[in-house]
Amino acid sequence: MERNRIRKLHSALIALTAASGLLLTGCSGGVGESSGDSGQGYGQSGKQDSGGGSGGYAPSVPDGSGEQQDGDGSAREGATEGETEGETEGEFAPSPDYLSTFALDVDTASYGYARRTLADGRLPDPSTVRPEEFVNSFRQDYERPDGNGFSVTVDGARTEREDWSLVRVGLATRTSGREGERPPAALTFVIDISGSMAEPGRLDLAKDSLGVMTDQLRDDDSVAIVTFSDEAETVLPMTRLDENRDQVHDAIDDLEPTESTNLGAGVRTGYATAVEGLRENATNRVVLVSDALANTGDTDADSILDRISDARREHGITLFGVGVGSDYGDALMEQLADKGDGHTTYVSNETDARKVFCEQLPRNIDLTARDAKAQVAFDPETVAEFRLIGYDNRRVADDDFRDDSVDGGEVGPGHTVTALYAVRTKQSASGHLATATVRWQDPETREPHEESGQLESNTLNDTLWDAPPRFQVTALAAYFADALRRGDDRWPTLPAAPTLGELSERAHDVADTTEDKAVHQLAEAIDQARRYKD
Repeated sequence: MERNRIRKLHSALIALTAASGLLLTGCSGGVGESSGDSGQGYGQSGKQDSGGGSGGYAPSVPDGSGEQQDGDGSAREGATEGETEGETEGEFAPSPDYLSTFALDVDTASYGYARRTLADGRLPDPSTVRPEEFVNSFRQDYERPDGNGFSVTVDGARTEREDWSLVRVGLATRTSGREGERPPAALTFVIDISGSMAEPGRLDLAKDSLGVMTDQLRDDDSVAIVTFSDEAETVLPMTRLDENRDQVHDAIDDLEPTESTNLGAGVRTGYATAVEGLRENATNRVVLVSDALANTGDTDADSILDRISDARREHGITLFGVGVGSDYGDALMEQLADKGDGHTTYVSNETDARKVFCEQLPRNIDLTARDAKAQVAFDPETVAEFRLIGYDNRRVADDDFRDDSVDGGEVGPGHTVTALYAVRTKQSASGHLATATVRWQDPETREPHEESGQLESNTLNDTLWDAPPRFQVTALAAYFADALRRGDDRWPTLPAAPTLGELSERAHDVADTTEDKAVHQLAEAIDQARRYKD
């Protein structure tokens, strides 16, 4: 298939918007946050205040024929709407327009599960590799906003392939306030106690981490516990912690693996318990801990998903999925979290579990943005084609960007969201390349807001490996995901993709520069993949 090109438009480019949404939590807040400035003199940032209302989108394709056109305006045969996949390695088919719109996503389970699989001596199934979850597993140094909402950072670097660059859109929320400033939490833990959870690194990790988290929650927080195997049971109704911590600890200590996995019953009972214990002016969350291997009862994903969607829509109850186990139902857990306006993560050891339950969860009891979406507009005068790397399940119709009835994502304080694009610029292109906009609703008033950032060609770093270290980490994570999916025709290879050997060398260098344990672990995972690929 011939490579399509973005149509030339003679009207001016209008800024667009985006969003992101997040999860929930309840330990001590403020852990693992970073602030500071990213890419000084590298990318550019800008602001766009906005209210609600329709319209204001980037201009549509002018002729309305639906045909793709060459740069000279001549129509090309066989072009289709939307971003399409290239058929040969390295080919990136562009969108028929220059807009890219998606709901923000901070899932990290795909990367965690890939590391677990590699540690077990095998390569992950390409279908479980989601590049955005690799990218979002690493700390970024984006500038933080002062209040609710997001800051927007847009930067980029040229790759070794002619005219191709990697462009990074970085969104950050404010740091967490003092612990007493967040609303109380009402957390319903839905715990898988099926036979498969007896494997080391599953139920034992969950019990240990839940016990630690219970001691760190505030007195005005509430906890409920639902277990499921072949049937589901509420072992602890919604209970305030002020004088009842021992009762919660007893319920956790009594958890033991039993029989098969009736995930549908667990979800159904868990949400019923959450609704029954619903607290006004509190953050109501369901935390699902499971290997997501439904094998009895209601195993139909759609019916389970409908129940989660209804509870989110009617009661504002969102879901946080924690995946465990060497065999893990990755696809189902991701679907559950997407429907529940939450996110997923994966734990494989005690360090991971403590981080999830005592760092990540606490940061997300407080919300800074609801129904967040992002939209990136590429300038057709300077950009020939582009491709969003990942976010396959989070795409939003361009016209729905400012439709606040269309679901986005919930995001809490202390978070960053990164989207990476492969972009081919036109030869000798100079000037404006892209505008990235994030749109969200205030968590209390539901008033919409927007923030934007710009990217100019003269701010692109000349070479990828001379870019700031955190940009290099982003590229390494994306290239690693790309390498794990290489050979599967569903995904074209990224431009200037290094070999695993080259990637390993770069990763170790960046790990030494950043002195970041997580980047060292990335380098080790690349080394493992290299051994299995070779």
